[in-house]
Amino acid sequence: MRCSYSCRSTEHVISRRGFLGGVATGLGVATGFSGLTLPSVAAQLERKERQVLVIWLAGGASQLETWDPKPKTDTGGPFRDIETSVPGIRISELLPLTARQMHRMALLRSINTKENDHGKGAYLMHTGRKEMPGQEYPHFGSVAAKFLAGERNPLPGYIHIQPGGGGLAGREAAFLGPKYGSLNLGNGQAPANTARPASIGDAAAQARDALRVHMNDRFAQRRRTAETEAYTTTYEQAVQLMERREVFDVTKEPARDVERYGTHDFGRHCLLARRLLEAGTTFVKVSHSNYDTHNENFDFHLEQVGEFDQAFSALLDDLAVRGRLEHTLVVVMSEFGRTPQINPYYGRDHWGTAWSIALAGAGIKPGVVVGKTNANGTAVVDREVHGGHLFHTYLRAVGLDPTESFEANGRAIQIADPTASSIRELLA
Repeated sequence: MRCSYSCRSTEHVISRRGFLGGVATGLGVATGFSGLTLPSVAAQLERKERQVLVIWLAGGASQLETWDPKPKTDTGGPFRDIETSVPGIRISELLPLTARQMHRMALLRSINTKENDHGKGAYLMHTGRKEMPGQEYPHFGSVAAKFLAGERNPLPGYIHIQPGGGGLAGREAAFLGPKYGSLNLGNGQAPANTARPASIGDAAAQARDALRVHMNDRFAQRRRTAETEAYTTTYEQAVQLMERREVFDVTKEPARDVERYGTHDFGRHCLLARRLLEAGTTFVKVSHSNYDTHNENFDFHLEQVGEFDQAFSALLDDLAVRGRLEHTLVVVMSEFGRTPQINPYYGRDHWGTAWSIALAGAGIKPGVVVGKTNANGTAVVDREVHGGHLFHTYLRAVGLDPTESFEANGRAIQIADPTASSIRELLA
């Protein structure tokens, strides 16, 4: 989808060729690594189950119209700030429902990634590392799918609900292998071809599957590779998905819940995210786009943040009331923020220098604000952090040790950037 107010970069065009290339690259990368271990992870995960929900505000949401408003300044724009459920913490008036949930949340207002490119910013926020030629690191969703998901879970460990098309994104898993890439649910629809044709009965379906297993086993005895393992896993997962296909059907939810979340796509996608988490999916990412507001920033945020506020506040409240928030890490993030300076088109441009994210749930200390920007939001003045610090923090929150190392083909690779550390003030 190309948006008239965006910067028209390639990240805002959904490309079938690029998607297929990404899957192929993911398969290719996987073949270069023969072994993979994380020594103490099994012992760590004997503790309570952990899940992750990421709300991705694609394009770069404005921190000034969300988590770090600067009213009555030269950069503040037309909106006020409002009180929240935590005395002293104020956020944009565009988030009145989320403001009531602040006692369950934490804000980080001091991010400086020094990155203003969409693709590089997104990579940094998902992997905790700068994008470098010839190096691929797994996304947080893939790491969670590898080390937090149960082997017998019938649902994929990493599911991404997004506008547009669906499919598999194996490249995000890097050297972990395409098995841990994301299953993308385009427009929140169930994975394609998971409904068995009416012309095929139970007996015929079982016979066909038995033949497939037999042929795969024979082939694997002589030609077992990362690709064949991935294909086999995909088929087995497809069978399991067919058996659990109803989990993707939000029409089974009561009408009152649909109204609470919102009848817009993002509301439907957040309701689906809740269903997936309740069904046992380890990592769910929901994308809301497009926040790349180079033109008409204020009109756009008025509408788009309104959708976010309704759906996100309902989802966070449901997770808390249903007892899931205590073991579900929630992160609301973008690839960067937006410039304090308002451009001639009443827009804000890319800004990786001083911006914010929100967190909640498992491992996170609620009701706190960490970091600070100056009076008009042009610079961080307290507790500056970057993407590496965030990745460390996410891992700590779900009970993983970010200083552990992958062992891939004889090479030790630390799970998180060794030059960074976690943000202790955010951790419970």
